Amino acid sequence: MPKFDVLTIGNAIVDILARCEDSFLSENSIIKGAMNLIDAERAELLYSKMGPAVEASGGSAGNTAAGIAGFGGKAAYFGKVAEDQLGHIFQHDIRAQGVYYQTTPEGTNPPTARSMIFVTPDGERSMNTYLGACVDLGPEHVEADVVAEAKVTYFEGYLWDPPRAKEAIREAARIAHANGREVSMTLSDPFCVGRYRAEFLDLMRSGTVDIVFANKQEALSLYETEDFELALENIARDCKLAAVTLSEEGAIIVRDDERVKVSAYPIRELVDTTGAGDLFAAGFLFGYTQGRSLELCGKLGCLAAAICIQQLGPRPMESLQEAAQKEGLI
Repeated sequence: MPKFDVLTIGNAIVDILARCEDSFLSENSIIKGAMNLIDAERAELLYSKMGPAVEASGGSAGNTAAGIAGFGGKAAYFGKVAEDQLGHIFQHDIRAQGVYYQTTPEGTNPPTARSMIFVTPDGERSMNTYLGACVDLGPEHVEADVVAEAKVTYFEGYLWDPPRAKEAIREAARIAHANGREVSMTLSDPFCVGRYRAEFLDLMRSGTVDIVFANKQEALSLYETEDFELALENIARDCKLAAVTLSEEGAIIVRDDERVKVSAYPIRELVDTTGAGDLFAAGFLFGYTQGRSLELCGKLGCLAAAICIQQLGPRPMESLQEAAQKEGLI
């Protein structure tokens, strides 16, 4: 039996979250709802302007790994941190969630990545990310035995920003497929898709990636269309399986000619959308690696996302496993 259900690979980032008004975004030239890459100087400037903040281990794929562990799944993670305070915070947090994480921290320059996340009153998050030590993630950090023993290897599209990370992903995909495993990716955000559209499509069409996660805007961006039906037809043709999230409308899962629509779970209050897509992927992949139906996988994803957006920060404070048991999903 495989040792892990899911291995996730991503930028190891400590999130620094604070609330702000929309005017703050305008005054500081922050693109709302996007992940904006910034340098060290800009990171210091924005940090100095933040109000009261919450620090927590984050990063898209790290959030997904933590979510899978929260459901009771066996998760592993690859991601690069430095030998500094934020690096120690990240290591402690992800291991405390029950995730296998052994990537060795190296040096203090560049420092551990951090993302200043500004949450506006509508719950939308605008991320400003200094990649720091993430840029050093490369093929040498791929633990072949872990990849070989994971049912699914999942990575974030954001990894196409650091120059050597894509080499690591291609090596992990090679090992996974050589061992009869599957590879999955999330498109991350529409701006990321805009930067790497051709490469993402090649990953899908070449069979390097089997399972794709996207939200509606990312799917539209991928195919440069405003016709969502056309985007769904294309994504079903280009990969084995795709799950497309639709915010309050739930999600739609496509596999060849099969389509499964799943409704969103009702929420009390929208607090913060940070990590909603990451947690949807966690629920879906947990169900998928347990052999559940596509509908049940989608329901687990929607439940995790609903829990996530009712709190500040991307790591659920309540037990995902207990919530799923209460809903009769596991």
